[in-house]
Amino acid sequence: MNPAIHLCHLAESAASRAAEYLRGVATPFDPASWSAKRDNDFVTEHDRRAEELIGELLLTGAPDSTIVGEELSPDAPRQGLCWIVDPIDGTTNFAHGFPVYSVSIAAEVDGQLLAGVVVDVVPNRVARAWSGGGAWIGERRLRVSTIEDPAHALIGTGFPFKHPEHLPAYQAQFARIAPATAGIRRAGSAALDLCWVASGSFDGFWELKLSPWDMAAGLVLVKEAGGLVTDLSGNPIGAMTGPVVAGNPAVHRWLLSML
Repeated sequence: MNPAIHLCHLAESAASRAAEYLRGVATPFDPASWSAKRDNDFVTEHDRRAEELIGELLLTGAPDSTIVGEELSPDAPRQGLCWIVDPIDGTTNFAHGFPVYSVSIAAEVDGQLLAGVVVDVVPNRVARAWSGGGAWIGERRLRVSTIEDPAHALIGTGFPFKHPEHLPAYQAQFARIAPATAGIRRAGSAALDLCWVASGSFDGFWELKLSPWDMAAGLVLVKEAGGLVTDLSGNPIGAMTGPVVAGNPAVHRWLLSML
């Protein structure tokens, strides 16, 4: 079996296990049960438990691998086979009962992303991709959209609520982009935003600062669906901390010119 396919299957099993757990727990509506990692950035006991469940399965299937997880091991070394994990991408949505949050897992080998899985938890929709194998939801192969005219484009974004120092630049970008498009959407899970680019629901997406676990799996999905993912200067990126611009080739090119 292609090693990337094996990694994708393992990531899918782990992500689906965490998603099943999350669907079975009560929504933690009371803010007293949330912990603040920093301003406007919260974590719940369910984030941590979901990451534990993911780690147990991944390390059983690949004992020599490393897990870089948002909640329990964000600073783990990234060498050899490394799993980049977000146990709940969209924790604030989850904690408010807003049904847009996901589990995201990517497999990286010596710095190269080989596979990615994102589970849209509430509808239990699994998007998966592996290097050279395309991006899929079930038996449906994903393709980025073919829209080229920005006036017809639907664009995803993320607000810099954790990084208010970026607000002036972001507001200027928003003011340029919004009037030239069919609409802008902000759902609150970057992993799902990138899935929607891969599936053609979004024609493009940008955010000024994401972490590796926010984007890793989504990068694989967009690329395998025929899209482009770069920084603000148009340079290809891997799983990193920084800005992300994604889209079909035409809309991606237009977004870069506007940003």
